[in-house]
Amino acid sequence: MPNQPTTYLKLHKVPIILALLSAFLYYTFAYQLERTDFIKLLTLFAASFFICYKLIQFEKWNFKFLIITGILFRLIFLAAEPNLSQDYYRFIWDGHLVGNFINPYLAVPNALILQSDLAIPNAQLLYDGMGDLSAKHFSNYPPLNQLLFAIAALLGGKSIMGSVLVMKTMIILSDIGIFYFGRKLLKKLNRSPHLIFWYFLNPLVIIELTGNLHFEGVMLFFFVWALYLLSEKKWGLAAIPYALSICVKLVPLLFLPLFLKHLGLKKSTGFYALIGLSCLLLFLPFYSAEFIVNYSKTVGLWFSNFEFNAGLYNAIKQMAIQFDGKPWELIKIYGKITPIITVIAVLLFTFFRDNQKISVLITSMLAVLTLYYFMSATVHPWYIIFLLVLGVFSPYRYALLWSATVALSYYAYSKADFKENLGLIAVEYISVYVFLIYEILNSKRQIPFFRKK
Repeated sequence: MPNQPTTYLKLHKVPIILALLSAFLYYTFAYQLERTDFIKLLTLFAASFFICYKLIQFEKWNFKFLIITGILFRLIFLAAEPNLSQDYYRFIWDGHLVGNFINPYLAVPNALILQSDLAIPNAQLLYDGMGDLSAKHFSNYPPLNQLLFAIAALLGGKSIMGSVLVMKTMIILSDIGIFYFGRKLLKKLNRSPHLIFWYFLNPLVIIELTGNLHFEGVMLFFFVWALYLLSEKKWGLAAIPYALSICVKLVPLLFLPLFLKHLGLKKSTGFYALIGLSCLLLFLPFYSAEFIVNYSKTVGLWFSNFEFNAGLYNAIKQMAIQFDGKPWELIKIYGKITPIITVIAVLLFTFFRDNQKISVLITSMLAVLTLYYFMSATVHPWYIIFLLVLGVFSPYRYALLWSATVALSYYAYSKADFKENLGLIAVEYISVYVFLIYEILNSKRQIPFFRKK
């Protein structure tokens, strides 16, 4: 009888070599990369993306190999300090506040740091690490996120890296959950289960979620779980994880009107009621009169005060500079218009599209979120991961392309003032625009974006 391990190595030699090479690239990214080194960063990302493509191409039916490989890639980042984002300092800060029964929505770090009796381990280090922008604003993270921060702070104790380790473990477990429910959902949609690996092995997902501690993965775990339950006609059960998804990140709120046709008036009313009650229970411990004002103000800042990696907005801004030279006036006006256009788009997809089928519903979500990100003045790289997940369950692949080209926005990290290279941003967006138009015009078998099935 032939030696089975030896036979396996011979049959899978190339994928194993590619996986080891990718592991080396991720190790280099996690432990030997300064984010100011844009060329090295982009090279590592591009090489990792290419290997991701080849691994799926070679081993797409070898689920055991790919799932183990994806987990090992994430474990490489486990002991590494996030090197592309400083948000985790604020996560731990908020976690210690909640653990000490201090409401993170009622006081800004700038004020709290002046208190001599502030019961936060490493308070000055966390305050300095989060940066001036975060320090002068109230927390904008929803209540379930705050609870997860508190658990990480409690288990991490006085060690910042201890808290980081706990949060990374949460995100890795969430990604495994996305794989589990995502694969089941793909089967329900009569789509190939291997497509979930475009999420699970995607370098953007591994680097930004496990590597840099963005909680989109936790939000998406609950979101994909809810979609799977909906595909099973269990809308009552689906409402709970959907509410939990909202209470990690608010983005799923955008899709709520789309369920009206999918569930019908009676069921959707019950679905909304369960979601509303669940969210209310999670927000209740933080409630106060000041909370509503502070939280609304903080969330509103994302529409009117910040800008990063914007597509349409940057084009309009450059025209505004040419004509009157007042771009900051533009962002305030633009920030007021964007939510209005987004709401109109959601209503159009709600009432003029047949969302009864879960496949059509998901494509409607993809279209709405795409429009919002195309218009947004702030599109951080990890935002694209939500589009990537929706794209896995649809016939459209432009989100996968965007998950690769968004790495061009990392150029801003190489500058002390975070000044962007508009040429690179143009390449990123034009590539996505062109590919999206190609997909819409040339794939008759796809679920149409803009007309009824």
